Amino acid sequence: VENESIGVTINGHGLNAEVATSTAGLHCGLAFREELPADHGMLFVYTQDQVLRFWMKNTHIDLSIAFLDSDGVILEMHDMDIDNPTRQFISGKPARYALEVNQGWFADNGIKVGDRVEFNLQSNAAAFGN
Repeated sequence: VENESIGVTINGHGLNAEVATSTAGLHCGLAFREELPADHGMLFVYTQDQVLRFWMKNTHIDLSIAFLDSDGVILEMHDMDIDNPTRQFISGKPARYALEVNQGWFADNGIKVGDRVEFNLQSNAAAFGN
């Protein structure tokens, strides 16, 4: 699945984020990969605020996820482990975006709830409904 790649900045820390350009890319996310390079992640883009659900099925990399509001402000963050593939991580309130990174990246860079994720979406990066 081919995804777009965009630059993301949080508190001056840069990240190379993939953005799904198809429903298949959105649903696959980071599943089936053996590694995620340092300072890389995936941004999931939705057309409207909604309760988001993520899990680690078929994912081989421990990840951290942040749920973001429509302004890119981090609402909540969770660590997701590969040893619990069916556990669902559900946003506590409707969110517009989700950002997955290598587990510990947010903590290592001092990123917290309330911080703003800055990015510009390319024209061919798709947004998805339910």
